Amino acid sequence: MRDGEEMSLPAFARRMLPPFAGLPLGPFLTLSLRSLARRRPQVFERLGEHRRARYLIDPTDLPFAFCVVPDGTAATVRVVFRNAETPSDVAIRGPILVLLGVLEGALDGDALFFHRAISVTGKTEAVVALRNAIEDAELRPSDLLGLTGVLGKFADAGILGGLDMAQRVATSAPARREFET
Repeated sequence: MRDGEEMSLPAFARRMLPPFAGLPLGPFLTLSLRSLARRRPQVFERLGEHRRARYLIDPTDLPFAFCVVPDGTAATVRVVFRNAETPSDVAIRGPILVLLGVLEGALDGDALFFHRAISVTGKTEAVVALRNAIEDAELRPSDLLGLTGVLGKFADAGILGGLDMAQRVATSAPARREFET
């Protein structure tokens, strides 16, 4: 099992991201989530009463976090400064590569939680509803981007390949540090 520290972005990558770097992601992710809701409403229906819950997704190795309200076609994603007081019903914290791996389905969120690679606080039933909706949906990057056909396959291969490469770089960074010292 890889732990959260091993899956953190390397220090050089974290230094390249100022706190305001994530701000343009909010509107883009909001549009993507709303588009997904139009194409696959069952994903959001699976959340039930928790579709209006505020989920704080806090990548611990980035200077910003995401406040997500997955309310179908009214969904919103706001980028917030990491240490800002952001009201939420649920907070999910962990390294960005771990969180993306859980979203993509490559990593087991339950195992990561029990190994303390991610932390979850807030309404347990809302977290369970989100986990079940994500697992049942079997989302690919192309689903979130609204791409189909060859373009969708290209996006999936590129994004998942990039995620895999970033995870390999992140997990090899501790070994390189040990070798260099």
